[in-house]
Amino acid sequence: MMMKDNGLKDQIRRSGGAGSFIRLLREAKPSVALFTTALLLSVISTLVSLVIPMVTKNIVDGFSLASLDRTQIIALVAAFTLQTLAGGISIFLFNYIGQKIVAALRDRLWKKLLVLPVRYFDNHHSGESVSRMTNDTGVIKTFISEHLASFFSGIISIIGSIAVLLYLNWQMTLIMFIVIPLSALIIAPLGRKMYKISLGMQDETASLASILNQVLSEIRLVKASNAEDKEYGNGNRGITKLLSYGIREGLVMAWIGPIVSVVLMMLLVVVIGYGGMQVSTGALTAGELVAFILYLVQIVMPMTQLTTFFTQFQKSIGATERIISTLEEDEENFGSGKAVKDGNHAVTIENLSFGYKDNEPVLQNVSFRMEPGTITAVVGPSGSGKTTLFSLLERFYLPQEGRVALADESIEDFSLRSWRENIGYVSQDSPMIAGTIRDNLCYGAQREISDEELRKAAEMAYADGFIQDLPDGFDTDVGERGVKLSGGQRQRIAIARALLRNPKILMLDEATSSLDSHSETVVQQALNNLMQGRTTMVIAHRLSTVVGADQIVFIEKGKVTGKGTHEQLLQHHAMYRKFATQQLQLAEKA
Repeated sequence: MMMKDNGLKDQIRRSGGAGSFIRLLREAKPSVALFTTALLLSVISTLVSLVIPMVTKNIVDGFSLASLDRTQIIALVAAFTLQTLAGGISIFLFNYIGQKIVAALRDRLWKKLLVLPVRYFDNHHSGESVSRMTNDTGVIKTFISEHLASFFSGIISIIGSIAVLLYLNWQMTLIMFIVIPLSALIIAPLGRKMYKISLGMQDETASLASILNQVLSEIRLVKASNAEDKEYGNGNRGITKLLSYGIREGLVMAWIGPIVSVVLMMLLVVVIGYGGMQVSTGALTAGELVAFILYLVQIVMPMTQLTTFFTQFQKSIGATERIISTLEEDEENFGSGKAVKDGNHAVTIENLSFGYKDNEPVLQNVSFRMEPGTITAVVGPSGSGKTTLFSLLERFYLPQEGRVALADESIEDFSLRSWRENIGYVSQDSPMIAGTIRDNLCYGAQREISDEELRKAAEMAYADGFIQDLPDGFDTDVGERGVKLSGGQRQRIAIARALLRNPKILMLDEATSSLDSHSETVVQQALNNLMQGRTTMVIAHRLSTVVGADQIVFIEKGKVTGKGTHEQLLQHHAMYRKFATQQLQLAEKA
């Protein structure tokens, strides 16, 4: 069962990028009080800056040493001080709000990523998800923290300055503003170009992050395969593509800057030339011309900031689209459903069919029953669907047809969390997290695990011996993916972890197949302790495992072609007989 993230997909279709961006920010629940305070302080700072040129005009028009008094000087100093304090606090508050919004977005994304189904990660590289969490949210943070304050103050500064200029000399103001629409006609297409470049850059950043993550996580394979040159080439291609987008972005910015500078120079030429003529005829005072130039600066500078604002806004919209594309994905439903009942119940697989792609079935009409406390071995050639069957039992995927039932109740009726709490899984590679042995043993535990429980589980898993020999015992660091431990040690840690979970159903992906003979013996003894009294399903690669099973299910090309004991299949199933013969020959060679 899947859920939608608040109907986000339909909302996006009904509005443009700007609407989606604003809605995303609202859902981060920023502080309205702090935002209002920051906005008011920004307004105050801008209004004070609008008063300063008028004070300067009066000083210039009546300038003399005798006319300067303490009141004018104090007023001017107070104005500068108020403008600085209000502007500084406003910038800090906008920065604080931006950090809080982005922290909320990252928290929401992280929570979302953890509840997305396995199918999502089959189709998306981990680097893409990391890029959503870091790069895209970082773009939004930069926009809010560094450019949002300048937008509001810039708008007020431009409107206020234009109003005062019209009051001072409306003819010169109208002449001056003939230049501005011409620059807007050039800058608007550049903004659209920047938006497209931003989308491509964010895609390439995610792709490069995916390559780096994959290579660095498997660095031993890279080195063992002498694949450094190959992976350097892959990374270099990603870096080159990013460089290309960066150059294109720089090219757009290279046009925007000079255009704004030309506009400023043209305006200054118009103002100084026309204004000088007005001063010479007495239609304009020298103080008014100075004020006119100061107000012009307060128009042009915010316009430059607004140009940067809209460029960053386009980037933020691109980042928003990618964040929302993740947030709108179907997620696993952990909450609904009932808890698994106490007791060891039979597991029934009824007419189960599944494929990762349409018209490409991996399992077809698979049916069998596992009685409580028994061992079922699943045997078959590689690619026959054995691991997929395990994934369906863990509800990583949902069957396209049929069902899996526990005590005649579909496992989909149970809450996902409750169902998985009752499953223990030990695979061939025994995945481990970076941390200590204790961290790995207690990983996923829903309760506090005592030291006595840890020791007992380690003892039953035959892991206590090597743990005691380690310098820090249970607090020994295992390294990334457990690289500081041997394969047999990792397997025994995995078995001990499964023992601590105390699952009703146990799934073993032939946990001894990649071990040496000594480690295999020890791990097999640990597995015998783990399987005691549990319903166990084993993907079997070795005859020794198959012979001891209560039931063997043979799967070929996704279909069950045989069920029974070892002796029954040996007599009546040709493919199984071939498998058993090959295993015996391998055992004799060993």
